[in-house]
Amino acid sequence: MENLLEVKNLTFSFHTYGGVVKAVRDVSFEVRPGEILGIVGESGCGKSVTSSCIMRLNPEPPGFFEGGQILYKGDDVLKMDKKALRNMRGTEIGFIFQDPMTSLNPTMRIGKQIEEVFVGKKNMSAAEKKQKALDILKLVGISDGERRYKQYPHELSGGMKQRVMIAIALVGSPSIVIADEPTTSLDVTIEAQILDLLKNLQKTLNTSIILITHDLGVIAKLCDRVLVMYGGKVVERGTVDEIFYETSHPYTKGLMQSIARLDTAKGEKLKPIEGTPPDLFSPPVGCPFAARCEYCMDVCLDTPPEMYQLSDEHMTCCWLQHEFAPDTDMKRAAKKGEVK
Repeated sequence: MENLLEVKNLTFSFHTYGGVVKAVRDVSFEVRPGEILGIVGESGCGKSVTSSCIMRLNPEPPGFFEGGQILYKGDDVLKMDKKALRNMRGTEIGFIFQDPMTSLNPTMRIGKQIEEVFVGKKNMSAAEKKQKALDILKLVGISDGERRYKQYPHELSGGMKQRVMIAIALVGSPSIVIADEPTTSLDVTIEAQILDLLKNLQKTLNTSIILITHDLGVIAKLCDRVLVMYGGKVVERGTVDEIFYETSHPYTKGLMQSIARLDTAKGEKLKPIEGTPPDLFSPPVGCPFAARCEYCMDVCLDTPPEMYQLSDEHMTCCWLQHEFAPDTDMKRAAKKGEVK
C-alpha cells in the first residue's frame, strides 16, 4: 500500500531569546490511506509542532527546519512555494485546531468561515460554495444548517464550535485530516460524541487522520497505529495492540501506569513518572528519558539508543532491547538488525 504521507528525519527548531529550542529531533513516520495514526506524549514532547510542520503552519522565523523531508504524495512540502502550500492546505490536508473557542474568527459568520477554504477557486459559484457548507454542516451532525450558517461563533456551544472546526477541515475533501487534541476543552459527554463523529467520518469518507493527544483512552478507542513521542523524538511506534500489550519502552510503560484502569482497586494510588522533561535548549546526549528511567544504564546517559525492530510494525528506541542488556520486563525478541 502506497503511503499518502512520509515524514523522514524531520528536525525543527525555534530561535528564542534564551537560545535555540530543539523542538522536533529526527522524527520519521508514514501515514497510509484510510488509517488513524495516533501521536501521544506529555505536554512539550513535540507532537503539536510535528503536526504543524506537515502543513508548514509554524511561524518561520522564529522556527526553522534543520533537516528532513515531508513527502505528500511524493511532493516535498518543504520545497513548495506559497501558492502550492495554499492549494494543499484545506483541500489536500485539513487541520482541526486545538481550541475551538479561540480558533474561530469571532467577527465572521459560520458559513463564511467554512467557505474560506474555497477562496481563489474560480470554478465555483457562490451558490455552490454555500451548498457545500450546508452539506458539510449536516455531515458533522449540525441540524438547522441554514440558521447555523448565518450565526456567529459566540452563539454556539463548545461542542457545536468543535463540530464547525471539523466541518472546516473536511469541506475541501482532504486526503488527510490532522486533529490536534480535538477534545481538550470539552466535557466528557461531548468528547465522546466528537470522537464517534471523527471515527464515523473516517469510515464514511475514507479520510486518513493524524490524531494528536495525551489521552491513552482516546488512542485505544480510535487509532490503528501509534507513535509515542518524548523530548522531541519518537521513542516507540507500533499498532495499538503492540503499544498497549507489548510495551517495550520505559516511557510508554510510565504513561500506562499513570492512568486509572478498570481493575484499579479503590484507594490505590496511581504511579506518576518522577522527574521533569528534558531541557530542549540543550537536549541530553544519550536517551532523552534516561534521567527519569527506572532501568537507566550507563550507556543510556552518553549514547543515543538505536531504533530496534521488534515486528513488522513495532519499533522502539531503547538500549534495553540490545542483546547484552539485562533481561527485564521491557525486553522483547527483536528482529535482527536495527532501523537507522
